[in-house]
Amino acid sequence: MAEGLAGLRIYRLAEVLSDEIWDEVVSWKPFARDTVGRQLVEAADSVGGNIAEGYGRYHYKDNRQFQFYARGSLEETGHWLRRGRRRRILSEARYDDLMGKVADLAPQLNAYIRSLERKAKQARAGL
Repeated sequence: MAEGLAGLRIYRLAEVLSDEIWDEVVSWKPFARDTVGRQLVEAADSVGGNIAEGYGRYHYKDNRQFQFYARGSLEETGHWLRRGRRRRILSEARYDDLMGKVADLAPQLNAYIRSLERKAKQARAGL
């Protein structure tokens, strides 16, 4: 079994999402790539980046805060995917696939945040 950050399922899912978005965006025409594409890649990369940074923090509270940032970046990723579909940069099929990954990751990220909150309460209670 993988340990550490690489063993964290939400991190692995965020990496897959980010890599698939990168693979999609690099094939776009320059204007689309430099506007919507750049924002989309940065938002998607930030999901995993914030999960990783939070994971590396010592205190649960710090970790939780970075997971909130990751959740915000995940929402931003969805925004840019919707822009890509609306502007006909993304096909409906590709949009559905990538948004499906966003939708799969969101509740798992929320569950991870809740688990951090439980751990913080247990630590405060001395359990």
